[in-house]
Amino acid sequence: MTRSTDAPLKVVAVNGSPSVPSKTAALVAEIVERLGRHLPLDATTIHVTDLVPFFTDTYGDPGSPIARSLAEIAGADLVIAASPIYKGSYTGLFKHVFDLLAPTALAGTPVLLVATGGSERHTLALEHQFRPLFGFFQAETLPLAIYAHDSEFTS
Repeated sequence: MTRSTDAPLKVVAVNGSPSVPSKTAALVAEIVERLGRHLPLDATTIHVTDLVPFFTDTYGDPGSPIARSLAEIAGADLVIAASPIYKGSYTGLFKHVFDLLAPTALAGTPVLLVATGGSERHTLALEHQFRPLFGFFQAETLPLAIYAHDSEFTS
């Protein structure tokens, strides 16, 4: 990917948490804020909970919230893919958003994998669930991932 160093980095974060507020949303906000300290950003966060009422709509309508979100994701310079881990994997809502994305939409796009969870064992989901999902899309998953355990958050 070639981009102008003068233009802000278009970052699209997808928060797959079904809860509002959530630890995943807080972690995404912290990552975006810290990234913004080092690079000019044009950052957007898509919260899957905001899309739930529209999942049954025709997402082919370019004006629909689903279509707009998919276009944001496909047009990103960097995607931050974040979800809490439930039963060893990302949430169903998170997966549903990416199921609607065209198979080549993320080809060559860098993706930072991010997860939160209540057990250290859930860190494996980043390698065994997230990475293969974005491999399907031919995305360039970053060689590192971020996992935060419940104990790392303060109330």
